Amino acid sequence: MSYKLISFLVSTVILVSSSQADQWPQWRGPHSNGVAEGKGYPTQWGPEKNISWKLKLSERGSSTPVVWNEHIFLTGARDTQNLVSCLDRQGKLLWEATIGKARNVRHKKGSSCNPSPATDGKYVFVYFKSGDFACLDFQGKVVWKKNLQSDFGKDTLWFDLGTSPVLTSKLVVVACIHSGPSYLAGFDKATGKLVWKQDRNLDAPEEAAQTYSSPVVVSEKGKETIFVLGADHVTAHDATSGKELWRVGNLNPESNRLFRSIASPVATSKMVIAPYARGKTLTAIQTGGSGDVTKSHVRWTKSGVSADVPTPIAHQGKVYVCTDRGNFICLDINTGEQLWSHQLQKGRGGFSASPILADGHFYLVREDGTTFVLENNGSGKLLATNKLDGFITASPVFADGQILLRTFEHLYCIGERMSP
Repeated sequence: MSYKLISFLVSTVILVSSSQADQWPQWRGPHSNGVAEGKGYPTQWGPEKNISWKLKLSERGSSTPVVWNEHIFLTGARDTQNLVSCLDRQGKLLWEATIGKARNVRHKKGSSCNPSPATDGKYVFVYFKSGDFACLDFQGKVVWKKNLQSDFGKDTLWFDLGTSPVLTSKLVVVACIHSGPSYLAGFDKATGKLVWKQDRNLDAPEEAAQTYSSPVVVSEKGKETIFVLGADHVTAHDATSGKELWRVGNLNPESNRLFRSIASPVATSKMVIAPYARGKTLTAIQTGGSGDVTKSHVRWTKSGVSADVPTPIAHQGKVYVCTDRGNFICLDINTGEQLWSHQLQKGRGGFSASPILADGHFYLVREDGTTFVLENNGSGKLLATNKLDGFITASPVFADGQILLRTFEHLYCIGERMSP
């Protein structure tokens, strides 16, 4: 191999890595697994330490911001209107757009904008409790807009809509799983045209038929698969057609009527990890197969190591779970063997934000604004405890050396951007 070719390949890898480190395009990060790209993220901060900027938000909100290069997108509400805001990386407001009328909130931890935006670098996609679903360009122009509740029926969720839109290579996909006709739908990114709609009506009782979790998209060898958790099942769908490929049931063997799901699945190309039963069980499912693979593809189910609200991390053969009361647990993804655990200090409130692994550290955010930073050293040693004012349910965002933390009232930027 020639020196020039080697130099070209190295430069290409560096450029790709740098590009990924600049982006946080969706709720669970660039790989949908709770793992950040890049290095140099702060591990210590406070009200007067390591805060790059702080922005007062118009109204309370629970959605996680997304980042693409110089743009930060987040959703909220103002004067009963759904709101999309775009900031630059210094926290300056670039534009705002209203997308329909906001619906009232039912839960103290919820908001009319629980779903997080998603972006592909050209468009940003937003979804609200009102059913309003829209695509905007990076200048704030509404490219298309529709209301999924008007098109396909009102949601019957007992509490506040939570599922976020997810992206495939060609489509933006939304799941609506509730007590009534449920579905997964894929829309053309540029036009909003419905490409496919897959019914997902499963025999789950009452509230167990409802889910607030988000689908996850995994690509392997150019083939994309969408995994969906809810209504006592995990289902896998072909991303180009929405067709169900396989399903696993028996997540609620006693038909508990209240087993709604909040935490989302996390997946690799080989395994799907499903938190369920209000945080009582964690199930590992081998991907592949067809039809009902409940008896053949469930690799393990464990009790007492799961979460109701926070979504786990999957990385390098391990699963990391933060329970709602702050017990952080590391498991072998193939066997379910518990490798270690660390009980975080208890305080007011529990954990709703999902954990993130960034540059060799785990970041776990408690609802009272406290972030615990643990080392990824084989035991989860506590490195730092950082406190900010405010109530937090949104997951933290990591991009290019900076951390974004959203409270109900403010957006904080922690740390300085890394030099290119």
